[in-house]
Amino acid sequence: VQLQASGGGLVQTGESLTISCAASGITFSRSYMAWFRQAPGKEREFVAAVDVSGGLLYYSDTVKFRFVISREYPENTVYLLMNLLKPEDTAVYYCAAGSPVFPRSASGYQYWGQGTEVTVSS
Repeated sequence: VQLQASGGGLVQTGESLTISCAASGITFSRSYMAWFRQAPGKEREFVAAVDVSGGLLYYSDTVKFRFVISREYPENTVYLLMNLLKPEDTAVYYCAAGSPVFPRSASGYQYWGQGTEVTVSS
């Protein structure tokens, strides 16, 4: 199983950035996909999730209306479009795959990627 996250980088406040996660070794069409993030000195937190159909989207309160999660077949890739970035969005972003009962809970995801770092300068 491999979840390869990419696209992170350094951006300015207010700019946009899209990160992606390419999945292999899982049944992508049967997996919820999610993004979590961990800022320095903080616990990992939920960012966004999408169900197997791509029709149900879940967002944390801190990113809804700014971030958009999507998934693409047959590329088996999940994307996170991040708009109006703020310095507090600075973190390592991890993608996850699984069959969660509660899509916002990290414990429901069986597979994790290595993370991609996003830094937002003020």
